[in-house]
Amino acid sequence: MDKAVLLLGATGGVGGETARALKSHGWKVRGLARRPMAGADGLEWVVGDALDASAVRRAAEGMAAIVHAVNPPGYRNWDALVLPMLDNSIAAARGTRARVVLPGTIYNFDPRETPVAVESSPQRPNTRKGRIRAEMERRLGEVRSLVLRAGDFFGPKAGNSWLSQGMVKPGKPIKSVLYPGAMGVGHNWAYLPDVGETFARLLDREAELPEQARFHFEGYWDADGSQFVAAIRETAGNPGARLRRLPWALLPLIAPFNATMREMIEMRTFWEHPLRLDNHTLMAFLGDEPHTALVEALRVTLRAMHIPVI
Repeated sequence: MDKAVLLLGATGGVGGETARALKSHGWKVRGLARRPMAGADGLEWVVGDALDASAVRRAAEGMAAIVHAVNPPGYRNWDALVLPMLDNSIAAARGTRARVVLPGTIYNFDPRETPVAVESSPQRPNTRKGRIRAEMERRLGEVRSLVLRAGDFFGPKAGNSWLSQGMVKPGKPIKSVLYPGAMGVGHNWAYLPDVGETFARLLDREAELPEQARFHFEGYWDADGSQFVAAIRETAGNPGARLRRLPWALLPLIAPFNATMREMIEMRTFWEHPLRLDNHTLMAFLGDEPHTALVEALRVTLRAMHIPVI
């Protein structure tokens, strides 16, 4: 099947948006999930687990690509599960010549030495999660692959995002914004529907991609840490919403009892040092980068979080 794709993680944020984009581009999308979502945008569902190699292999039969957008929920046992899940997708791809597609991150790089990252920038991560991410990409060198690296995700169903898990409170009007970074430090943000559309456009031209394709998605570059907060205030209709700083010094007190908190602490470097993804290679290949206006992207995101917007 020339336009058939297996999607692992179709019930999640980036996986769900990628599935919707691929469907709109005429792809047949097969989702593998332990608990498929009824009536989810016309996907063909297969019951199975990404940790079950035989289930992934069977689901991948006849597929031109395998989108690997699955992660353990809530970061539970992340370091023990992520690589075995990817190995199953790689093994399935070997038997079918399918291309493995991976949503990548900025964590492969050390922002203290790489303020602007191109696709070939050295990967010398300074975090445990970054080292695992770099190893994931190394293993993808064994098969035909596509990696699209992006900044911090936000959007409907973004899951473990900085925006939804601390910056604002779901279900309540925005009276304040808790910002993790220092003013003057730039940060990359990625709106999930735009990321999904980018994956669809790249896979539409699969035959033109190199064996190991790597691209950077710029998304929204907040050059000084103020623009994203200002857009949240505008979207919420509260330009005077108080700006609060994340109390980094207190997080270690909570971390022993909270896996998500431990992951947040490890990412502190990315809020203290800027790391911008250079998207010139993507722009040269596609001609442009899918881009929703920031206020509109936040409006959709905050509504999904049941936060009043204007």
